[in-house]
Amino acid sequence: MNGESITSPVTSSGNLIADRRYRFGRDLAGRGDFDAAADLFVQALEAAPAFAPAWFALGEARVKLGDDAGATGAFHRALAIDPDDHCGAALQLVRLGAGDAAHAMSRAYVRALFDQYAPRFDAALRSLAYAGPARLREAIEKVRPDMTFDHMLDLGCGTGLAGAAFRSQVRHLTGIDLSPAMVAQARTKQIYDRLENDDLVQFLATERNIGSVYDLVVAADVFVYVFDLAPVAAAVAAVLCPNGLFAFTVETHGGDGVELGEKLRYCHGAEHVCSAIETAGLRVRAISPVATRIEADEGVPGLLALAVRPQATDDIPASP
Repeated sequence: MNGESITSPVTSSGNLIADRRYRFGRDLAGRGDFDAAADLFVQALEAAPAFAPAWFALGEARVKLGDDAGATGAFHRALAIDPDDHCGAALQLVRLGAGDAAHAMSRAYVRALFDQYAPRFDAALRSLAYAGPARLREAIEKVRPDMTFDHMLDLGCGTGLAGAAFRSQVRHLTGIDLSPAMVAQARTKQIYDRLENDDLVQFLATERNIGSVYDLVVAADVFVYVFDLAPVAAAVAAVLCPNGLFAFTVETHGGDGVELGEKLRYCHGAEHVCSAIETAGLRVRAISPVATRIEADEGVPGLLALAVRPQATDDIPASP
């Protein structure tokens, strides 16, 4: 999504006065009065010093006030209290030059983000002219004109937008997503034969262990929440049948490595994408520029990658 702050699943500090001041502070911040909001967050923390969401909100307010040092301290306190990082304090620290981008995207943050977006996710993407699944389908159809697949895996399936785009060409469709609320939305559409709520790499490792095999794996705008693509590419390779296809989109930038963008999504360079595919023992069939959505009246720069598993099974390394 657009990198906006989220509300922690921890909704109460256990102190009524702290909770009230926190809520008032958030309301003032929403109106743009960050000075008054910061004062209220400080008061809330005086009453409940271990309330991580208030520390996070204080950090956000201090950023708006130009107090980067104060913001950094607040985000560090939020992260110390909530090591799982539901609010995304580590990402904010990267923005401030005080964190490591490679380890900043916590599972708890991604899960909380999409659990909150789930009820309005489809509408939000319609407003952005989202076309990720359509672009993936077009790319796959160029190399497989018959578009017939026995088993497809939709990584980060969300509410089922990619599943809907491919359903008519797939005999058995599996979807996996980290967010329970997104999976619940997908289930209401009755698109998938199987839906699972799990971490992508963990799920793929389990599938490999039980002998599951897919002839198509897609990931539509999922890897913007993954720093290093090598582990997930290797895990996908381990469940692809010979000649199976792996197609995905990423956001990109002018360089070759991985950067955390302003919208708190990872941007991958073409060199990183190709290296991850080839290190996994797959072959790049195509990699091309793509814009899967519009933000601020401009297409967001991205890449669409299409890889194939070679026929020789001994070309595929063991999954980590």
